[in-house]
Parts: sequence; C-alpha cells; structure tokens
Amino acid sequence: MKEQALVSLWAALTTVAAAFLGSNLTASAQDSPAPGASLGIASVPNLRDVGGYTTQDGSVVRRGVAYRSDQLNPITPDDMKKLAALGLRTDFDLRTAAERQKRPDQLPPGVEDVWLNVLADAEGSGPAEIEKLLSNPKEANKVLGGGKAAAEFVKAYREFITLPSAKASFHQLFVELAEDGQVPSLYHCTTGKDRTGWATAALLTLLGVPKDEVYADYLRSNDYIFPAYKKFIDHFVAEGGDQSIPPDILGVKVEYLEASFDEVKTQYGSIEGYFDKGLGIDKAGQQRLRDRFLVVAGK
Repeated sequence: MKEQALVSLWAALTTVAAAFLGSNLTASAQDSPAPGASLGIASVPNLRDVGGYTTQDGSVVRRGVAYRSDQLNPITPDDMKKLAALGLRTDFDLRTAAERQKRPDQLPPGVEDVWLNVLADAEGSGPAEIEKLLSNPKEANKVLGGGKAAAEFVKAYREFITLPSAKASFHQLFVELAEDGQVPSLYHCTTGKDRTGWATAALLTLLGVPKDEVYADYLRSNDYIFPAYKKFIDHFVAEGGDQSIPPDILGVKVEYLEASFDEVKTQYGSIEGYFDKGLGIDKAGQQRLRDRFLVVAGK
C-alpha cells in the first residue's frame, strides 16, 4: 500500500466517520488559549494558532499570523462567524482533488482559496474500495492491522520531504506566508495532523522553537481528533476491528514526525538546508519568515 493508498484511506475514513460527528464535537471555552491549544470552534476542533511559542533565543512566535486546521467542512453558521472573526485573507488547502471534491472548503466571504496538492505526485494505489474495507473490520485487520498502517505512515512522512509535489506545495505555502497581502492565513488538510502537522513542525523548527515544544504541538492533534472520532472508533472496534488501526490512521505518533526530520537530516543536513535546497527558499527567504513570525527578544 503506497502513499496514494493512505490518501484514499484518509478521505474514506473522514467520510465514514462523518456520520458519527456533530454531537461528539466539543468546544473549549478558553479566551486566550495556551500555545498549541484549540481555538474552541467545535466544527473545526483542530483549528489552532501557530503562534505563542517562545524560541530558544527568547523571541516569541506572533499570534494571529497563521492558523493550522483540519478540514473546513461542515461548519455550523455560528462557527462560521467565529471563523470570520479571525480576519483571514488566505486559505491554503493541502488536500488532494478527491478530498476537496468530497468536502469543499466552506469559507467566510473574501477569503482567497489556494490549492496546494502536497500528494499530487504520490504513486501507487490502495484497496479498490477503501470505504467497503473499513465497513468490514475483519478485512481491514488483514490489510491495516498489526502495525501495517503505522509503518505506511512512517513511509508517507518521508515522502513529505521527497515528493516533488510536496516540495512545490510547501515552497509556495512558506513563501506566501511571508508576504504582507496573504496574512492572516490558514493552512489545512483533512484532519490537520499530517501534511498540516509537518508544515507546522518545519516552520516552528526554522523559527527556533525548541524540539520538545515542536513535538508537543504536533502530538496535541490527538487531543482534538480522538474525541471528535470517538463514536467511529468505538463502532469500528465493537465490530471486530483491530483497536490499533484507528489510532494509527487518525492519530499522530512521535515516530511519524521523526521520519520526516530524519529524511531532512539525511537529504539536507538541517532544517535550513531543507528550506534552501529542498524548498528553494534561500537565507533571505528564511529571514523573511522569521521577520514575519517573530517578536524578537529585546526589541
């Protein structure tokens, strides 16, 4: 099962689980959330401000510049008002064509929709009928159980670094995030944890946020995804599904993100090398990102 199988699987899981969403979503009542915390918009439980973190040199990542999120569909009318209050100018959609077609973004008026298909160059094909597979937990156990899904995600995270479409997409995302006319911006995939998770981890690392904080931010997706999909997960397991499959696919793990960083080190030596040689964003471009996002200590 190659990367495209995972693309299909993410989309199919979202479709299957959608029937269980709604009453299971919970909102946070925090007015000033801690760094990495959900903004408490129930329709978009993994919507978070990228800012708030303190870097190793004491600078602070600005809030209100960029937001990371899961899919923007469906959104209730009340939650759309909350989304509109963020004042977004640009929405960067990192999903595939199939994912966009199944659940097109619902956006406040005036927000520009920019499509960056990270996985456009992914090869291979998954099971012919993913949704049918997921409705048959015992068959899913054979294909995805016993750690098979987790192993494929580790491979997929390496391809976030190596796929030409991933390089092109992340190049455009980071270049435009540094531009005046594009922010405040939001970028997202389906569950806001993998393509979005890597984009956030790469950006925070470039900005100088300590490694433990970068990983904590990445892993925090589990806090918002698992409650949202609890009914689906419980149903899948109750029907005989391997209980490791939903967390392996819907959740995030340290080894997933480690695979991306390991590929960066192998291919480019450092995060700066990845941005320079991998994404075509030179030192000046990297500095524009720092200038955009950082409140420098002592200034």
